[in-house]
Amino acid sequence: MNDNKEFKPYVPAEKITPEFTFTSIALGIFLAVVFGAANAYLGLRVGMTVSASIPAAVIAMGVIRVIMRKNSILESNIVQTTGSAGESVAAGAIFTLPALFLWAAEGRMDKPGILEITLIALLGGLLGVFFMIPLRNALIVKEHGVLPYPEGTACAEVLLAGEEGGSNAGTVFAGMGFAALFKFIIDGLKVVPSEVSFRIKNYSGEIGTQIYPAVMSVGYICGPRISSYMFAGGVLSWMVLIPMIVLFGEQLVMYPGTAPIGEMFASGGASAIWSSYIRYIGAGALAAGGIISLVKSLPLIVTTFRDAMKSMGGAKSGVVTRTSNDLSMKIVLACIAVITILIWLVPAIPVSLLGAVIVVIFGFFFATVSSRMVGLVGSSNNPVSGMAIATLLIATVILKMTGDTGVHGMQGAIAIGSIICIVAAISGDTSQDLKTGYLLGATPKKQQIGEVIGVVASSLAIGATLYLLDQAWGFGSEELGAPQAMLMKMIIEGVMESNLPWGLVFIGVFIAVIIEILQLPVLPFAIGIYLPVQLNACIMVGGLVRLAFDKMKRKEEEKKEIVNDGILFCSGMIAGEGLVGILLALFAIAGLDKAIDLSGKLNLPTAVANIGSLVVFALVIASLLRFSLWRKRKN
Repeated sequence: MNDNKEFKPYVPAEKITPEFTFTSIALGIFLAVVFGAANAYLGLRVGMTVSASIPAAVIAMGVIRVIMRKNSILESNIVQTTGSAGESVAAGAIFTLPALFLWAAEGRMDKPGILEITLIALLGGLLGVFFMIPLRNALIVKEHGVLPYPEGTACAEVLLAGEEGGSNAGTVFAGMGFAALFKFIIDGLKVVPSEVSFRIKNYSGEIGTQIYPAVMSVGYICGPRISSYMFAGGVLSWMVLIPMIVLFGEQLVMYPGTAPIGEMFASGGASAIWSSYIRYIGAGALAAGGIISLVKSLPLIVTTFRDAMKSMGGAKSGVVTRTSNDLSMKIVLACIAVITILIWLVPAIPVSLLGAVIVVIFGFFFATVSSRMVGLVGSSNNPVSGMAIATLLIATVILKMTGDTGVHGMQGAIAIGSIICIVAAISGDTSQDLKTGYLLGATPKKQQIGEVIGVVASSLAIGATLYLLDQAWGFGSEELGAPQAMLMKMIIEGVMESNLPWGLVFIGVFIAVIIEILQLPVLPFAIGIYLPVQLNACIMVGGLVRLAFDKMKRKEEEKKEIVNDGILFCSGMIAGEGLVGILLALFAIAGLDKAIDLSGKLNLPTAVANIGSLVVFALVIASLLRFSLWRKRKN
């Protein structure tokens, strides 16, 4: 039994308040572009993105309630609905589309045009929204009290605590400012190195940490458990696997390397071994982890789809009120039909009729699954990577069997995977937003239009963002490793060309199987194997700060407030560093990066430079403590 019959939203259905206004849409569009660009940069560096709903809601309250002196909770809700779409579009796009740039760099094809990227992001995002709309009554209304939708409920609680909106918004903006300053010092002026690494004498392993605010913030937001699994994966790859490869294969030339392993290590250190061998082991572990998570979710997926279809089968009863008014189903179905035809016929999207059919079938299935699963376990546990990997494998096999191979087949597979990935990400985000609106008493139709506007705005920005970052540093580089896209590229090439070093891939697969047998989360551990240990260590530091906060002997309410302030500050740091990352990309393209680079002029000894890096990192941590643990609070 659920309690939706007794449920009364914060703003009653009969009450009309400002909601879909010029202010809310303009601010929402701005935040969609900002958080979309920031999360694109973060995801290309770290391989994961973070939710933008709560920081968007807090900023909305700060602007609408404090600056504009308006008491309009539903306007703030439209801002977070529109603004949070940018993060989901960015996640789907950056996990897949950089593969096209990587193939272009190898000379296999021309670079994708901005129009192609924009259309793939736009059509995938719109499908995600339109697939979710028929599910709203089934999942949000009828299942109220059954499906908690953790992020959507938390966002509603943040908006309801509006009297604290000003100070909380200040915390987000402070995080943006501090991270922008640190990022400019580290990667703009290059006063200190961005990472510190240490080697043990007569041992080939390497350990160290990056000092980036956003990376540390990811660890704080994810928490100590996820951070520790990622760090453990990094320790396995950099302190166990790399030393073993060097120890046993010093004189060997092993594919895909082209020189003796000992020679590679002597010239490039542990990073050279990681680049040539460990990445493939990590890719195998990630692919296996994605499939394992999907297989484990199959009973829930089947039940979810069946229940959603049953719920949709029942007609809505009663009079349509303001709080139950969705977009017209005729409009929704017409839009889905038009989008399907566009995916097939638009020349900029390299997808055949068969590919368009795959997109619609898998898209609706995964949108349904994603919408319900985020209601049960939250967005952070939604197996979008597993869905994308499964879709890519199936789509690539089907395309190969039907003779669509070579460059066109590879382009088609990545386009299908991109659209499905964006559909799954957006439908989950839309579900959380509609849950927030249901609790607050928002008008669903207006939220759905806001979500569409957010998708359009962030889609228009994501193409330029990807082009800018690629032109500045190139995907797969030290600055932008693009780990998820590299994985998708490997999967498609492995199926189409059978040229992967399968021995290394299977080592990763069986490491993932062992981790699953030990009943540990596979995906964070696999990501840890795949990413540099310095990055994992920086995430771990954030996780340790969060652990210290969680273990404090304080009153529960005070502890919760400290932790939440930290989350808001870290969300701001992620946005601030991402925006300065975009700015530095512009500098690199304009040739200004060399003019502001002080590393050559300072020419610090390695030991001094490392101490400087650790001092800056300590200041990053201190800034987090200042706006959470050491923040002055009202009694």
